Amino acid sequence: MPWRNLKRFFCKFFKQPLYALDVLTKRAKAYLFYTFKNGRSSNPEAITLFLTHCCNLQCKMCGQWGEGGVTKKMSAASIGQLLPLDLLKQLIDDVAFFKPNITLFGGEPLLYPECIELVRYIKAKNMHVLMITNGSILVKVAEQLIDAGLDELNVSLDGASKLHDQIRGMPGVFSIITDGLKLVNKYKKEKGFKKPLINLQCTITKYNYEHLEQLLSVAKEVEADSLTFHNLIFLDNNLIDKQKKYDEILQCSSADWKGFVFDPEIDPDKLFEKIKTIQSKNHGFSVDFYPNLSQQGLKEYYQNPSYLPQGYPRRCLSPWIVAYVFPDGEVRPCLNSSYSFGNITNSKFRDVWNKDAAVKYRKMLKQNKIFSVCVRCTELYRY
Repeated sequence: MPWRNLKRFFCKFFKQPLYALDVLTKRAKAYLFYTFKNGRSSNPEAITLFLTHCCNLQCKMCGQWGEGGVTKKMSAASIGQLLPLDLLKQLIDDVAFFKPNITLFGGEPLLYPECIELVRYIKAKNMHVLMITNGSILVKVAEQLIDAGLDELNVSLDGASKLHDQIRGMPGVFSIITDGLKLVNKYKKEKGFKKPLINLQCTITKYNYEHLEQLLSVAKEVEADSLTFHNLIFLDNNLIDKQKKYDEILQCSSADWKGFVFDPEIDPDKLFEKIKTIQSKNHGFSVDFYPNLSQQGLKEYYQNPSYLPQGYPRRCLSPWIVAYVFPDGEVRPCLNSSYSFGNITNSKFRDVWNKDAAVKYRKMLKQNKIFSVCVRCTELYRY
């Protein structure tokens, strides 16, 4: 685990000690397989179910539906593709014996018609389940999510009311989201539940980086358990071009990374001063910046798209730890690569995870430590 992430880990440990110990154990096993098993992996710590490409917002910075987003360029048939609930239940049955942590993602996962039933089914198998959502539908499903047993609710916010609505492109959506979060807390208290934990996530962009303090009062108002500010994911075309040699060998495409090709337009010195001010105070809940960078590292991060910050291992371990299952059934090692280990519509997940295609990908990645486009991927800084 990168030493700059220790604070995040200990915060999780005190909130969810059994979960944190399980993560630590599985991660240690993955490190051993990475080192000694020549492309094979232990069972994944986590599986992300990319439930749908559909989203009801078009957030400016989003690589899927934002100003340069790639999803809106897809065909209507591809955007509307969904895995049937029965097939997802089969997947959960297949992996239940090693109890991976399940993340529900999209698009907007609550647009998946049977999302609540899926949460209920995952919890019936005693697995930890986290949802990443824009929060705009919470008002309608808050009580159902609590009753279903959701463990963590990660909600994206960009600032206070006016700023958030401007970035999200929907007037009034901030109030809808915060009303939903307040309902979650209301039902938790009425039912005597401690979960789901509410984790607010903020992507730092040119629109909000000088106003990050707005979210501190928002987090307090909605009784959030944590607030994480994520440094912006962005690339340049030079990195995309360099990636092509790997894509040719692997016979895949990294075209989805093109949704992140833009100039960040962030002054790293101003941002660092804002970070220092926020970190100098105790807020009553966990506040993190991720990746957690030094002042020089932050400057390099935003001014040199190819920079790999100090304090983090310069290698990607993610394909040994997490799998992404897409709406077409493909099991992928990366959210923004078309490379597939196999497909759950015609194979069991456990058969796909270490098949020849998976081993080939991991061996090539380990040989190169990272691929060209990896430098801005959040997974690079997680493990």
